[in-house]
Amino acid sequence: MSASLVAKGLAGGHGHRTLFDDLDLTVAPGDVVGVVGVNGAGKSTLLRLLAGVDEPQAGSVTLSPGDAFVGWLPQEHERVPGETVAGYIGRRTGSTQATAEMDAAAAALGEVDAAPRADGLDPADVYSTALDRWLASGAADLDDRLPQVLADLGLDSDGDGAVGPASLMTALSGGQAARVGLAALLLSRFDVALLDEPTNDLDLDGLERLERFVEGQRGGIVLVSHDREFLGRCVTTVLELDLAQSSNRVFGGGYDSYLEERETARRHAREAYDEFADKKADLVGRARTQREWSSQGVRNAMKKAPDNDKIRRKASAESSEKQAQKVRQMESRIARLDEVDEPRKEWQLEFTIGSAPRSSAVVSTLSGAVFRQGDPETGEFVLGPVSLQVAGGDRIGITGPNGAGKSTLLRGLLGRQAPTEGGASTGTSVAVGEIDQARAQLAGTVPLAEAFEALVPDWPQAEVRTLLAKFGLKADHVSRPVDELSPGERTRAGLALLQARGVNVLVLDEPTNHLDLAAIEQLEQALETYEGTLLLVTHDRRMLETVRLDRHWRVEGGRVTES
Repeated sequence: MSASLVAKGLAGGHGHRTLFDDLDLTVAPGDVVGVVGVNGAGKSTLLRLLAGVDEPQAGSVTLSPGDAFVGWLPQEHERVPGETVAGYIGRRTGSTQATAEMDAAAAALGEVDAAPRADGLDPADVYSTALDRWLASGAADLDDRLPQVLADLGLDSDGDGAVGPASLMTALSGGQAARVGLAALLLSRFDVALLDEPTNDLDLDGLERLERFVEGQRGGIVLVSHDREFLGRCVTTVLELDLAQSSNRVFGGGYDSYLEERETARRHAREAYDEFADKKADLVGRARTQREWSSQGVRNAMKKAPDNDKIRRKASAESSEKQAQKVRQMESRIARLDEVDEPRKEWQLEFTIGSAPRSSAVVSTLSGAVFRQGDPETGEFVLGPVSLQVAGGDRIGITGPNGAGKSTLLRGLLGRQAPTEGGASTGTSVAVGEIDQARAQLAGTVPLAEAFEALVPDWPQAEVRTLLAKFGLKADHVSRPVDELSPGERTRAGLALLQARGVNVLVLDEPTNHLDLAAIEQLEQALETYEGTLLLVTHDRRMLETVRLDRHWRVEGGRVTES
Protein backbone atom coordinates (compact mmCIF):
# COMPACT_ATOMS: atom_id res chain seq x y z
CA MET A 1 0.00 0.00 0.00
CA SER A 2 1.22 3.50 -0.82
CA ALA A 3 1.09 5.54 2.39
CA SER A 4 2.22 8.90 3.74
CA LEU A 5 2.84 10.05 7.30
CA VAL A 6 2.55 13.72 8.26
CA ALA A 7 3.57 15.33 11.56
CA LYS A 8 2.49 18.92 12.22
CA GLY A 9 3.51 21.15 15.12
CA LEU A 10 4.78 18.11 17.01
CA ALA A 11 6.22 18.55 20.52
CA GLY A 12 7.67 15.77 22.63
CA GLY A 13 9.69 15.21 25.77
CA HIS A 14 9.65 13.60 29.19
CA GLY A 15 7.37 14.85 31.94
CA HIS A 16 7.53 18.64 32.02
CA ARG A 17 10.68 18.77 29.90
CA THR A 18 10.20 19.48 26.20
CA LEU A 19 12.95 18.16 23.93
CA PHE A 20 11.56 19.48 20.64
CA ASP A 21 8.51 21.42 19.54
CA ASP A 22 6.86 22.87 16.45
CA LEU A 23 8.23 19.97 14.39
CA ASP A 24 6.83 19.45 10.90
CA LEU A 25 7.70 16.36 8.87
CA THR A 26 6.22 14.66 5.83
CA VAL A 27 7.22 11.09 4.97
CA ALA A 28 6.10 10.12 1.49
CA PRO A 29 6.54 6.73 -0.24
CA GLY A 30 10.21 6.20 -1.07
CA ASP A 31 11.47 8.78 1.43
CA VAL A 32 14.26 7.71 3.78
CA VAL A 33 14.49 10.25 6.60
CA GLY A 34 17.54 10.07 8.85
CA VAL A 35 17.01 11.64 12.29
CA VAL A 36 20.24 12.99 13.80
CA GLY A 37 21.14 14.80 17.01
CA VAL A 38 23.12 14.34 20.20
CA ASN A 39 22.14 11.66 22.71
CA GLY A 40 19.14 12.94 24.64
CA ALA A 41 17.86 15.21 21.85
CA GLY A 42 14.67 13.15 21.52
CA LYS A 43 15.30 10.89 18.50
CA SER A 44 13.76 7.77 20.05
CA THR A 45 11.01 9.90 21.58
CA LEU A 46 10.12 11.17 18.11
CA LEU A 47 9.86 7.64 16.69
CA ARG A 48 7.54 6.65 19.52
CA LEU A 49 5.28 9.62 18.73
CA LEU A 50 5.26 8.84 15.00
CA ALA A 51 4.37 5.22 15.82
CA GLY A 52 1.47 6.30 18.04
CA VAL A 53 3.01 4.57 21.07
CA ASP A 54 3.11 7.83 23.07
CA GLU A 55 0.95 10.95 22.95
CA PRO A 56 2.65 14.21 21.88
CA GLN A 57 2.75 17.22 24.14
CA ALA A 58 1.34 19.19 21.20
CA GLY A 59 0.68 18.74 17.51
CA SER A 60 -0.58 15.78 15.52
CA VAL A 61 0.48 12.76 13.48
CA THR A 62 -1.76 11.63 10.61
CA LEU A 63 -1.63 8.74 8.16
CA SER A 64 -2.96 8.63 4.64
CA PRO A 65 -4.69 6.24 4.25
CA GLY A 66 -5.66 5.92 7.89
CA ASP A 67 -5.30 2.12 7.97
CA ALA A 68 -1.70 2.12 6.72
CA PHE A 69 0.54 -0.42 8.46
CA VAL A 70 3.19 1.48 10.47
CA GLY A 71 6.01 -0.63 11.86
CA TRP A 72 8.11 0.60 14.78
CA LEU A 73 11.26 -1.36 15.54
CA PRO A 74 12.77 0.02 18.77
CA GLN A 75 16.16 -0.83 20.18
CA GLU A 76 15.87 -4.05 22.12
CA HIS A 77 18.46 -4.93 24.73
CA GLU A 78 16.60 -7.71 26.52
CA ARG A 79 15.41 -11.02 25.17
CA VAL A 80 12.10 -12.29 26.54
CA PRO A 81 12.57 -15.56 28.50
CA GLY A 82 10.91 -18.47 26.71
CA GLU A 83 10.46 -16.59 23.42
CA THR A 84 11.50 -18.49 20.29
CA VAL A 85 13.05 -17.06 17.16
CA ALA A 86 9.68 -17.42 15.38
CA GLY A 87 7.90 -15.71 18.28
CA TYR A 88 10.42 -12.87 18.33
CA ILE A 89 10.11 -12.28 14.59
CA GLY A 90 6.32 -12.49 14.75
CA ARG A 91 6.28 -9.85 17.46
CA ARG A 92 8.78 -7.56 15.71
CA THR A 93 6.99 -7.72 12.35
CA GLY A 94 3.56 -7.09 13.90
CA SER A 95 2.30 -10.43 12.60
CA THR A 96 1.58 -11.83 16.06
CA GLN A 97 -0.59 -8.88 17.05
CA ALA A 98 -2.35 -8.86 13.67
CA THR A 99 -3.11 -12.57 14.04
CA ALA A 100 -4.50 -12.09 17.55
CA GLU A 101 -6.73 -9.23 16.37
CA MET A 102 -8.03 -11.29 13.46
CA ASP A 103 -8.72 -14.32 15.65
CA ALA A 104 -10.63 -12.13 18.12
CA ALA A 105 -12.66 -10.54 15.31
CA ALA A 106 -13.43 -13.96 13.81
CA ALA A 107 -14.59 -15.25 17.18
CA ALA A 108 -16.85 -12.23 17.67
CA LEU A 109 -18.27 -12.66 14.17
CA GLY A 110 -19.12 -16.29 14.91
CA GLU A 111 -21.19 -15.39 17.98
CA VAL A 112 -24.63 -15.03 16.39
CA ASP A 113 -26.33 -13.89 19.59
CA ALA A 114 -23.50 -11.62 20.67
CA ALA A 115 -24.45 -8.26 22.10
CA PRO A 116 -23.83 -5.22 19.86
CA ARG A 117 -20.34 -3.73 20.15
CA ALA A 118 -20.01 -0.76 22.46
CA ASP A 119 -18.52 1.29 19.63
CA GLY A 120 -21.41 0.49 17.32
CA LEU A 121 -19.22 -1.10 14.64
CA ASP A 122 -20.51 -4.03 12.60
CA PRO A 123 -18.58 -7.20 13.60
CA ALA A 124 -18.32 -8.09 9.91
CA ASP A 125 -16.59 -4.76 9.18
CA VAL A 126 -14.27 -5.28 12.15
CA TYR A 127 -13.33 -8.74 10.85
CA SER A 128 -12.75 -7.40 7.33
CA THR A 129 -10.43 -4.72 8.65
CA ALA A 130 -8.55 -7.21 10.84
CA LEU A 131 -8.20 -9.62 7.90
CA ASP A 132 -6.77 -6.87 5.69
CA ARG A 133 -4.27 -5.97 8.37
CA TRP A 134 -3.32 -9.62 8.88
CA LEU A 135 -2.63 -9.99 5.18
CA ALA A 136 -0.74 -6.67 5.05
CA SER A 137 1.53 -7.76 7.93
CA GLY A 138 2.71 -10.79 5.95
CA ALA A 139 1.49 -13.18 8.64
CA ALA A 140 -0.18 -15.46 6.07
CA ASP A 141 3.10 -16.76 4.69
CA LEU A 142 5.56 -15.75 7.42
CA ASP A 143 6.19 -19.36 8.49
CA ASP A 144 7.03 -20.26 4.89
CA ARG A 145 9.37 -17.31 4.36
CA LEU A 146 11.16 -17.54 7.70
CA PRO A 147 13.45 -20.57 7.15
CA GLN A 148 14.82 -19.23 3.86
CA VAL A 149 15.69 -15.84 5.34
CA LEU A 150 17.40 -17.49 8.32
CA ALA A 151 19.39 -19.65 5.91
CA ASP A 152 20.38 -16.60 3.82
CA LEU A 153 21.74 -15.00 6.98
CA GLY A 154 23.77 -18.08 7.88
CA LEU A 155 21.33 -19.19 10.58
CA ASP A 156 20.60 -22.59 9.02
CA SER A 157 18.14 -24.93 10.69
CA ASP A 158 20.34 -27.91 9.85
CA GLY A 159 23.49 -28.96 11.68
CA ASP A 160 24.78 -28.75 15.21
CA GLY A 161 24.40 -25.45 17.01
CA ALA A 162 22.26 -23.99 14.20
CA VAL A 163 19.45 -21.52 14.74
CA GLY A 164 15.92 -22.39 13.66
CA PRO A 165 12.43 -20.95 14.24
CA ALA A 166 12.05 -22.99 17.45
CA SER A 167 15.39 -21.90 18.95
CA LEU A 168 15.16 -19.82 22.13
CA MET A 169 16.33 -16.24 21.80
CA THR A 170 17.99 -16.42 25.21
CA ALA A 171 20.22 -19.26 23.97
CA LEU A 172 21.68 -17.27 21.07
CA SER A 173 25.04 -15.53 20.98
CA GLY A 174 25.15 -11.78 20.54
CA GLY A 175 26.04 -12.16 16.85
CA GLN A 176 23.22 -14.64 16.24
CA ALA A 177 20.69 -12.38 18.01
CA ALA A 178 21.78 -9.45 15.84
CA ARG A 179 21.18 -11.50 12.69
CA VAL A 180 17.75 -12.64 13.91
CA GLY A 181 16.91 -8.96 14.47
CA LEU A 182 17.92 -8.26 10.88
CA ALA A 183 15.78 -11.21 9.74
CA ALA A 184 12.75 -9.63 11.42
CA LEU A 185 13.32 -6.45 9.45
CA LEU A 186 13.83 -8.30 6.16
CA LEU A 187 10.60 -10.26 6.73
CA SER A 188 8.52 -7.18 7.63
CA ARG A 189 5.97 -5.64 5.27
CA PHE A 190 5.43 -2.17 6.68
CA ASP A 191 3.85 0.67 4.70
CA VAL A 192 5.91 3.08 6.83
CA ALA A 193 8.89 1.80 8.82
CA LEU A 194 10.29 3.51 11.91
CA LEU A 195 13.73 2.05 12.70
CA ASP A 196 15.65 2.91 15.87
CA GLU A 197 19.36 2.06 15.56
CA PRO A 198 18.95 -0.83 13.07
CA THR A 199 22.72 -0.81 12.40
CA ASN A 200 23.78 -1.60 15.97
CA ASP A 201 25.65 -4.91 16.33
CA LEU A 202 25.47 -5.72 12.60
CA ASP A 203 28.58 -6.98 10.84
CA LEU A 204 29.62 -5.74 7.39
CA ASP A 205 27.51 -8.36 5.60
CA GLY A 206 24.50 -7.44 7.73
CA LEU A 207 25.00 -3.75 7.01
CA GLU A 208 25.07 -4.40 3.27
CA ARG A 209 21.87 -6.46 3.50
CA LEU A 210 20.22 -3.69 5.53
CA GLU A 211 21.25 -1.12 2.94
CA ARG A 212 19.75 -3.22 0.13
CA PHE A 213 16.52 -3.56 2.13
CA VAL A 214 16.25 0.18 2.72
CA GLU A 215 17.08 1.05 -0.89
CA GLY A 216 14.49 -1.45 -2.14
CA GLN A 217 11.61 -0.24 0.03
CA ARG A 218 8.73 1.48 -1.73
CA GLY A 219 7.26 2.75 1.52
CA GLY A 220 8.60 5.62 3.59
CA ILE A 221 11.24 5.05 6.27
CA VAL A 222 12.27 7.14 9.27
CA LEU A 223 15.42 5.88 10.94
CA VAL A 224 17.89 6.73 13.68
CA SER A 225 21.45 5.57 13.14
CA HIS A 226 24.96 6.61 14.12
CA ASP A 227 26.58 4.71 11.24
CA ARG A 228 27.79 7.53 9.01
CA GLU A 229 28.47 5.36 5.97
CA PHE A 230 25.00 3.84 6.20
CA LEU A 231 23.45 7.31 6.47
CA GLY A 232 25.55 8.54 3.56
CA ARG A 233 24.42 5.67 1.34
CA CYS A 234 20.74 5.44 2.24
CA VAL A 235 19.02 8.59 3.49
CA THR A 236 17.30 11.05 1.16
CA THR A 237 16.40 13.61 3.83
CA VAL A 238 17.89 14.55 7.20
CA LEU A 239 15.91 15.81 10.19
CA GLU A 240 18.22 17.46 12.72
CA LEU A 241 17.13 17.78 16.35
CA ASP A 242 19.36 20.54 17.72
CA LEU A 243 19.18 20.37 21.50
CA ALA A 244 21.55 23.32 22.05
CA GLN A 245 19.52 25.70 19.87
CA SER A 246 16.14 24.19 20.91
CA SER A 247 15.32 23.85 17.24
CA ASN A 248 14.70 21.31 14.51
CA ARG A 249 15.27 21.56 10.79
CA VAL A 250 14.75 19.38 7.72
CA PHE A 251 17.59 19.24 5.21
CA GLY A 252 16.83 18.01 1.70
CA GLY A 253 19.41 15.77 0.06
CA GLY A 254 21.57 13.03 1.54
CA TYR A 255 23.64 12.89 4.69
CA ASP A 256 26.87 14.23 3.20
CA SER A 257 24.94 17.13 1.67
CA TYR A 258 23.44 17.78 5.11
CA LEU A 259 26.91 17.98 6.68
CA GLU A 260 27.99 20.60 4.15
CA GLU A 261 24.76 22.59 4.44
CA ARG A 262 24.83 22.45 8.23
CA GLU A 263 28.40 23.73 8.33
CA THR A 264 27.50 26.54 5.94
CA ALA A 265 24.41 27.46 7.99
CA ARG A 266 26.43 27.51 11.21
CA ARG A 267 29.12 29.66 9.64
CA HIS A 268 26.51 32.11 8.34
CA ALA A 269 24.81 32.24 11.74
CA ARG A 270 28.13 33.00 13.43
CA GLU A 271 29.01 35.63 10.82
CA ALA A 272 25.59 37.29 11.17
CA TYR A 273 25.96 37.45 14.93
CA ASP A 274 29.54 38.75 14.74
CA GLU A 275 28.44 41.46 12.30
CA PHE A 276 25.56 42.46 14.56
CA ALA A 277 27.75 42.43 17.68
CA ASP A 278 30.46 44.54 15.99
CA LYS A 279 27.93 47.07 14.72
CA LYS A 280 26.21 47.32 18.10
CA ALA A 281 29.53 47.67 19.92
CA ASP A 282 30.57 50.45 17.53
CA LEU A 283 27.30 52.37 18.02
CA VAL A 284 27.38 51.91 21.80
CA GLY A 285 30.97 53.18 21.88
CA ARG A 286 30.14 56.20 19.76
CA ALA A 287 27.11 56.98 21.93
CA ARG A 288 29.27 56.76 25.05
CA THR A 289 31.80 59.15 23.49
CA GLN A 290 29.05 61.59 22.54
CA ARG A 291 27.70 61.53 26.09
CA GLU A 292 31.17 62.19 27.50
CA TRP A 293 31.72 65.07 25.09
CA SER A 294 28.34 66.54 25.99
CA SER A 295 28.98 66.29 29.74
CA GLN A 296 32.53 67.70 29.38
CA GLY A 297 31.25 70.60 27.28
CA VAL A 298 28.69 71.58 29.88
CA ARG A 299 31.28 71.44 32.68
CA ASN A 300 33.77 73.54 30.71
CA ALA A 301 31.17 76.12 29.81
CA MET A 302 30.15 76.49 33.45
CA LYS A 303 33.75 77.03 34.51
CA LYS A 304 34.78 79.51 31.83
CA ALA A 305 31.70 81.60 31.16
CA PRO A 306 31.05 84.65 33.44
CA ASP A 307 27.63 84.72 34.99
CA ASN A 308 26.65 87.79 32.95
CA ASP A 309 27.98 86.49 29.57
CA LYS A 310 24.59 85.58 28.12
CA ILE A 311 25.85 85.10 24.56
CA ARG A 312 28.49 82.52 25.53
CA ARG A 313 26.07 80.74 27.85
CA LYS A 314 23.53 80.52 25.03
CA ALA A 315 26.15 79.16 22.61
CA SER A 316 27.27 76.57 25.16
CA ALA A 317 23.68 75.49 25.78
CA GLU A 318 23.08 75.09 22.05
CA SER A 319 26.30 73.09 21.68
CA SER A 320 25.30 70.81 24.55
CA GLU A 321 21.87 70.32 23.03
CA LYS A 322 23.44 69.32 19.72
CA GLN A 323 25.65 66.79 21.50
CA ALA A 324 22.63 65.42 23.39
CA GLN A 325 20.72 65.16 20.11
CA LYS A 326 23.57 63.13 18.60
CA VAL A 327 23.46 60.83 21.62
CA ARG A 328 19.70 60.33 21.17
CA GLN A 329 20.21 59.62 17.46
CA MET A 330 22.87 57.05 18.26
CA GLU A 331 20.65 55.37 20.87
CA SER A 332 17.81 55.33 18.34
CA ARG A 333 20.05 53.58 15.80
CA ILE A 334 20.99 51.00 18.45
CA ALA A 335 17.31 50.38 19.23
CA ARG A 336 16.49 49.91 15.52
CA LEU A 337 19.12 47.18 15.08
CA ASP A 338 17.62 43.78 14.30
CA GLU A 339 18.58 41.63 17.25
CA VAL A 340 20.60 38.54 16.33
CA ASP A 341 20.87 35.79 18.95
CA GLU A 342 24.31 34.38 19.56
CA PRO A 343 24.51 30.76 18.35
CA ARG A 344 24.79 28.51 21.36
CA LYS A 345 27.58 25.98 21.21
CA GLU A 346 26.49 22.35 21.36
CA TRP A 347 27.74 20.22 24.21
CA GLN A 348 30.65 18.18 22.90
CA LEU A 349 32.38 15.17 24.31
CA GLU A 350 35.96 16.42 24.64
CA PHE A 351 38.40 14.00 26.21
CA THR A 352 41.80 12.46 26.04
CA ILE A 353 42.89 8.93 26.82
CA GLY A 354 44.98 8.77 29.98
CA SER A 355 48.45 7.38 29.32
CA ALA A 356 50.52 5.00 31.44
CA PRO A 357 54.26 4.22 31.18
CA ARG A 358 55.14 2.08 28.18
CA SER A 359 54.48 -1.62 28.37
CA SER A 360 57.03 -4.28 27.50
CA ALA A 361 58.06 -4.58 23.86
CA VAL A 362 55.73 -7.57 23.44
CA VAL A 363 52.21 -7.03 24.77
CA SER A 364 50.71 -10.44 24.02
CA THR A 365 51.50 -13.67 22.20
CA LEU A 366 49.37 -16.61 21.03
CA SER A 367 51.24 -19.74 19.91
CA GLY A 368 49.08 -22.34 18.19
CA ALA A 369 46.25 -21.35 20.53
CA VAL A 370 42.88 -23.05 20.14
CA PHE A 371 39.78 -21.75 21.95
CA ARG A 372 36.76 -24.05 22.29
CA GLN A 373 33.34 -23.10 23.60
CA GLY A 374 30.10 -25.02 23.90
CA ASP A 375 29.24 -28.71 23.92
CA PRO A 376 30.88 -30.89 21.23
CA GLU A 377 27.69 -32.99 21.02
CA THR A 378 25.24 -30.13 20.47
CA GLY A 379 27.53 -27.71 18.67
CA GLU A 380 30.95 -26.43 19.53
CA PHE A 381 32.58 -23.15 18.57
CA VAL A 382 36.28 -23.43 17.74
CA LEU A 383 38.74 -20.61 17.04
CA GLY A 384 42.25 -21.60 16.04
CA PRO A 385 44.93 -22.64 15.96
CA VAL A 386 46.04 -19.01 16.13
CA SER A 387 49.63 -17.75 16.26
CA LEU A 388 49.85 -13.98 16.68
CA GLN A 389 51.93 -11.37 18.44
CA VAL A 390 50.96 -7.87 19.55
CA ALA A 391 53.94 -5.54 19.92
CA GLY A 392 53.96 -2.38 22.00
CA GLY A 393 52.61 0.52 19.95
CA ASP A 394 50.77 -1.67 17.41
CA ARG A 395 47.51 -0.21 16.10
CA ILE A 396 45.39 -3.15 14.93
CA GLY A 397 41.92 -3.15 13.38
CA ILE A 398 39.92 -6.37 13.80
CA THR A 399 36.92 -7.23 11.60
CA GLY A 400 34.86 -10.30 10.79
CA PRO A 401 31.30 -11.63 10.74
CA ASN A 402 29.16 -11.71 13.88
CA GLY A 403 29.90 -14.83 15.87
CA ALA A 404 33.28 -15.42 14.20
CA GLY A 405 35.18 -15.09 17.49
CA LYS A 406 36.48 -11.51 17.63
CA SER A 407 35.60 -11.10 21.30
CA THR A 408 37.05 -14.55 22.03
CA LEU A 409 40.29 -13.46 20.36
CA LEU A 410 40.42 -10.34 22.53
CA ARG A 411 39.88 -12.35 25.72
CA GLY A 412 42.69 -14.71 24.69
CA LEU A 413 45.09 -11.86 23.94
CA LEU A 414 44.34 -10.20 27.28
CA GLY A 415 44.79 -13.43 29.23
CA ARG A 416 41.14 -13.59 30.27
CA GLN A 417 40.41 -16.87 28.50
CA ALA A 418 42.97 -19.66 28.50
CA PRO A 419 43.31 -21.66 25.29
CA THR A 420 42.30 -25.33 25.39
CA GLU A 421 45.34 -26.07 23.24
CA GLY A 422 48.54 -24.18 22.53
CA GLY A 423 50.03 -21.33 24.51
CA ALA A 424 49.29 -17.73 25.43
CA SER A 425 51.28 -15.12 27.32
CA THR A 426 51.07 -11.44 28.13
CA GLY A 427 53.89 -8.95 28.59
CA THR A 428 54.82 -6.97 31.66
CA SER A 429 53.66 -3.51 32.72
CA VAL A 430 50.52 -3.90 30.61
CA ALA A 431 47.83 -1.43 31.71
CA VAL A 432 44.62 -2.24 29.81
CA GLY A 433 41.79 0.21 29.17
CA GLU A 434 38.70 -1.36 27.64
CA ILE A 435 35.29 -0.63 26.21
CA ASP A 436 33.74 -4.08 25.80
CA GLN A 437 30.78 -4.77 23.55
CA ALA A 438 28.42 -5.44 26.44
CA ARG A 439 29.61 -2.33 28.36
CA ALA A 440 29.95 -4.69 31.34
CA GLN A 441 32.76 -2.88 33.15
CA LEU A 442 30.21 -0.51 34.65
CA ALA A 443 27.15 -2.57 35.57
CA GLY A 444 24.95 -3.49 38.50
CA THR A 445 22.41 -1.90 40.80
CA VAL A 446 24.76 0.54 42.57
CA PRO A 447 24.63 4.23 41.60
CA LEU A 448 26.94 5.30 38.78
CA ALA A 449 29.05 7.58 40.99
CA GLU A 450 29.64 4.79 43.51
CA ALA A 451 30.54 2.24 40.80
CA PHE A 452 32.92 4.72 39.15
CA GLU A 453 34.60 5.68 42.44
CA ALA A 454 35.28 1.99 43.18
CA LEU A 455 37.29 1.76 39.94
CA VAL A 456 39.33 4.92 40.64
CA PRO A 457 39.75 4.79 44.45
CA ASP A 458 42.43 7.51 44.47
CA TRP A 459 40.06 10.10 43.00
CA PRO A 460 38.17 12.45 45.36
CA GLN A 461 34.39 12.22 45.07
CA ALA A 462 34.07 15.79 43.83
CA GLU A 463 36.55 15.19 41.00
CA VAL A 464 34.71 12.04 39.94
CA ARG A 465 31.44 13.96 39.63
CA THR A 466 33.17 16.79 37.76
CA LEU A 467 34.67 14.34 35.29
CA LEU A 468 31.36 12.55 34.70
CA ALA A 469 29.67 15.92 34.14
CA LYS A 470 32.17 16.66 31.37
CA PHE A 471 30.90 13.50 29.70
CA GLY A 472 27.29 14.65 29.92
CA LEU A 473 26.54 12.60 33.05
CA LYS A 474 25.19 15.03 35.59
CA ALA A 475 23.34 14.91 38.91
CA ASP A 476 20.34 12.95 37.61
CA HIS A 477 22.68 10.34 36.09
CA VAL A 478 25.29 9.77 38.81
CA SER A 479 22.68 8.90 41.44
CA ARG A 480 20.90 6.32 39.27
CA PRO A 481 21.78 2.60 39.27
CA VAL A 482 24.17 1.81 36.42
CA ASP A 483 21.79 -0.77 34.93
CA GLU A 484 19.12 1.91 34.54
CA LEU A 485 21.33 4.11 32.37
CA SER A 486 20.92 4.01 28.60
CA PRO A 487 23.58 2.19 26.56
CA GLY A 488 24.84 5.56 25.32
CA GLU A 489 25.20 6.88 28.86
CA ARG A 490 27.07 3.75 29.94
CA THR A 491 29.37 4.10 26.94
CA ARG A 492 30.19 7.71 27.90
CA ALA A 493 30.89 6.57 31.46
CA GLY A 494 33.30 3.97 30.05
CA LEU A 495 35.07 6.65 28.05
CA ALA A 496 35.34 8.80 31.19
CA LEU A 497 37.04 5.85 32.88
CA LEU A 498 39.61 5.72 30.07
CA GLN A 499 40.46 9.36 30.76
CA ALA A 500 40.67 8.80 34.53
CA ARG A 501 42.96 5.79 34.31
CA GLY A 502 46.38 5.57 32.75
CA VAL A 503 46.46 2.92 30.00
CA ASN A 504 49.05 1.73 27.51
CA VAL A 505 46.89 -0.94 25.82
CA LEU A 506 43.50 0.25 24.59
CA VAL A 507 40.87 -2.35 23.63
CA LEU A 508 37.68 -1.07 21.96
CA ASP A 509 34.96 -3.58 20.99
CA GLU A 510 32.32 -1.86 18.83
CA PRO A 511 32.85 1.50 20.59
CA THR A 512 30.56 3.45 18.26
CA ASN A 513 27.43 1.52 19.27
CA HIS A 514 25.06 3.90 21.09
CA LEU A 515 27.34 6.96 20.70
CA ASP A 516 25.99 9.97 18.87
CA LEU A 517 27.72 11.29 15.76
CA ALA A 518 29.52 14.15 17.52
CA ALA A 519 30.86 11.81 20.21
CA ILE A 520 32.11 9.36 17.57
CA GLU A 521 34.09 12.16 15.93
CA GLN A 522 35.53 13.14 19.32
CA LEU A 523 36.54 9.52 19.94
CA GLU A 524 38.32 9.42 16.59
CA GLN A 525 40.24 12.58 17.46
CA ALA A 526 41.28 11.10 20.83
CA LEU A 527 42.50 7.93 19.10
CA GLU A 528 44.59 10.02 16.73
CA THR A 529 46.64 11.46 19.61
CA TYR A 530 46.79 8.20 21.61
CA GLU A 531 50.31 6.74 21.46
CA GLY A 532 49.88 3.32 23.10
CA THR A 533 48.81 -0.06 21.71
CA LEU A 534 45.35 -0.13 20.12
CA LEU A 535 43.08 -3.12 19.42
CA LEU A 536 39.96 -1.85 17.62
CA VAL A 537 37.01 -4.09 16.76
CA THR A 538 34.46 -2.19 14.69
CA HIS A 539 32.13 -2.46 11.73
CA ASP A 540 31.98 1.34 11.42
CA ARG A 541 33.36 1.73 7.92
CA ARG A 542 34.16 5.42 8.26
CA MET A 543 35.98 4.84 11.53
CA LEU A 544 38.10 2.17 9.85
CA GLU A 545 39.01 4.74 7.19
CA THR A 546 39.58 7.60 9.64
CA VAL A 547 41.53 6.01 12.50
CA ARG A 548 45.22 5.42 11.82
CA LEU A 549 45.85 1.64 11.78
CA ASP A 550 49.01 -0.17 10.76
CA ARG A 551 47.70 -3.77 10.87
CA HIS A 552 44.40 -5.44 10.01
CA TRP A 553 43.22 -8.84 11.23
CA ARG A 554 40.14 -10.59 9.87
CA VAL A 555 38.47 -13.29 11.98
CA GLU A 556 36.40 -15.75 9.96
CA GLY A 557 35.86 -19.49 9.69
CA GLY A 558 37.77 -20.20 12.88
CA ARG A 559 40.92 -18.53 11.55
CA VAL A 560 42.65 -15.17 11.86
CA THR A 561 44.27 -13.73 8.74
CA GLU A 562 46.32 -10.55 8.41
CA SER A 563 46.17 -8.09 5.56
